[in-house]
Amino acid sequence: MSTNIATLNAESPSTALGNGGAGLARYLVPAGRAAFAAIFIFAAAGHFSQQTIAYAAQQGLPLPQILVPLSGLIAFAGGLSVLLGYGARIGAGLLVGFLVPATLMFHNFWAVTDPMMAQMQQAMFLKNLSMVGGALLIAYHGAGPLSLDARRARTQAAIT
Repeated sequence: MSTNIATLNAESPSTALGNGGAGLARYLVPAGRAAFAAIFIFAAAGHFSQQTIAYAAQQGLPLPQILVPLSGLIAFAGGLSVLLGYGARIGAGLLVGFLVPATLMFHNFWAVTDPMMAQMQQAMFLKNLSMVGGALLIAYHGAGPLSLDARRARTQAAIT
């Protein structure tokens, strides 16, 4: 019996990987959430440093003493929400709201004249663009299995 790509695409990830969701596939989404959330959680503390605030001011960010630490709180809250799978759609929305303006303001490679800096800023821009894509996927699909959102849904279903 042969399996073609169309058949695999029609199957759920847990079916395609076997064991009906009880095997490896059950852990893929939480592992992905953890990998995705790590950058936001670990980088959030840097948003409280004077160096980061000064850099943002130099780039023309208004009210950097307020907006930079606020962006750190938003990134941390969104990252933690995605990591735990608690309000993950809202947390992912927070991350999109943080990433889009930060990417456009701080990684505008098209305005950089030094070729090496432009290349570095382009890489950072594309990295952030990929993170926006990941956050949009989480905002649409939710936290998936092994999340507090899934646990809450199971509890509510059992009550009703």
